[in-house]
Amino acid sequence: MKRALTPRNIADIKWKELPWGERWSKPFGFPAENASWFISGASAQGKSSFVMQLGKELCKYGMVLYMSYEEGVNQSFQRRMGYLHMNEVQGRFRVVTDGSLDELVERLRKPKSPKFVIIDSFQVAKWDYPDAEKLMGRFPKKCFIWISQEKKGQPMGGGAVRLRYICDVKVRVVGYKAYCQGRALGDAGNYFVVWEKGVIQTSNNLVAR
Repeated sequence: MKRALTPRNIADIKWKELPWGERWSKPFGFPAENASWFISGASAQGKSSFVMQLGKELCKYGMVLYMSYEEGVNQSFQRRMGYLHMNEVQGRFRVVTDGSLDELVERLRKPKSPKFVIIDSFQVAKWDYPDAEKLMGRFPKKCFIWISQEKKGQPMGGGAVRLRYICDVKVRVVGYKAYCQGRALGDAGNYFVVWEKGVIQTSNNLVAR
């Protein structure tokens, strides 16, 4: 049986936070490096571009593994990597397009394995909630970033809904803006601009209606 923690025990816990700049800290605060993320959004809202930008930023703090189950490495994925200049993080960014949960565990058990793991998407990976929960529990020092499809404005599937509840940083991407809806909040009212031109176009379309 684990011992119960006192308020002093909890106050004494030290977290290594992401020391990023205002563009990231204003909407998302300073989450711990091993905080879990859950990112959702409908198609064509800027979710994939946001995830790639987040991955590039996290390369400053450790190796990033992008599990591209949904897209693979198609033309859109290649183009996105190009306009976001992912060649700048050549030594710290890796992409895998398939593989089982057991194979991922083997990767993460190796010395100098990735510190940040992006799973895109939870639905296409075909894992269930207990798998995801167990994976995070097995590697508590790593950051898992779960990408989720949406249906009618909500994460698709009961497993995704449950996973969203236990993640530390919850992000929803709408109209090329990424909003933090979770425990690691930045300044109130702030959001991350994924694509400025897209935000303008989306806003104009809303006004036209």
